[in-house]
Amino acid sequence: MNENPHRRYNILTGEWVLVSPHRTKRPWQGKTEISSTQKRESYDENCYLCPGNTRASGSSNPKYTKPHSFVNDFSALLVDIKQENYEVGLLKGKSERGICKVVCFSSDHSLTLPLMAVNDIQDVIRLWKKEYIELGQLPYINHVQIFENKGDVMGCSNPHPHGQIWAQESIPEEILKKTKHFSDFWNKNNKSLLQQYLEQELELKERIIIENQHFVALTPYWAIWPYETMILPKKHLTNISELNNDETLALADIIKKLTTKYDNLFKTSFPYSAGIHQAPTDGQEHQEWHFHMSFYPPLLRSSTIKKFMVGYEMFADPQRDITAELAAKTLESLPETHYSQS
Repeated sequence: MNENPHRRYNILTGEWVLVSPHRTKRPWQGKTEISSTQKRESYDENCYLCPGNTRASGSSNPKYTKPHSFVNDFSALLVDIKQENYEVGLLKGKSERGICKVVCFSSDHSLTLPLMAVNDIQDVIRLWKKEYIELGQLPYINHVQIFENKGDVMGCSNPHPHGQIWAQESIPEEILKKTKHFSDFWNKNNKSLLQQYLEQELELKERIIIENQHFVALTPYWAIWPYETMILPKKHLTNISELNNDETLALADIIKKLTTKYDNLFKTSFPYSAGIHQAPTDGQEHQEWHFHMSFYPPLLRSSTIKKFMVGYEMFADPQRDITAELAAKTLESLPETHYSQS
């Protein structure tokens, strides 16, 4: 099947992806991106996120030395809004409350996750846990989305190492789809869907990239992006607040190793969107959920060739050329020492 066109089923969303491995042989004359090799200083006086600097809003950052979070000055969601519902014929709308936060991973402007020490990434995860708990306990917050957009190709507006957290009233559609499939499997098997999936992946060993005592990084069977990956805990954990100290350290370790492999792939600071999917914070138990962290990187053939979701993918189904197995094998074979430090 790895030689011919075929479709693969996503067990988390119920959607399909078209895989066309024979297309990897086609010549490329499409768009290329400019690869940035500019090195950054550890402090930038013009950066809105560096310690002690003044942000665009006029607020000043503390001189932080550990990961730091604050409410986004240009939030997509707001707390104090008028509660409204709109329905005229087929047109429906309603107000949406929420909180958007910025999470600065490091005070060092020049770093990215693969260049940070494991203990420092562990501090980032601890802050993620704290924010998930505190935001999720607010009575009007039913979902907390932790994510990072890395690189200007991904629309990142500031190169300082940072991510975001959007907490909101509604549970997003992607989470609702996954909740349904998690619930259906749990009710039928009294077991986590991703735990069952991981057991199968560990037995097959076709898409495993990195494994440690508590976590596995793999390319999902149904991956859409060329080098898409997922990090998931071996133990059934519904959200990151359930991580103990050893598991938090293990997650930090595997994040560093995976992002290092990304950078080593094309010898560039590899862009991606990464996000953690975990149980909603709507007051329900959600024992069916199994938290996981996904990376959606756009680079296709080199540091300057990006995959775009267009044409068939916009109007029909997602499609990929390189198989999940080949992508996983390529990433697995790369060193865990960053190319700039080897």
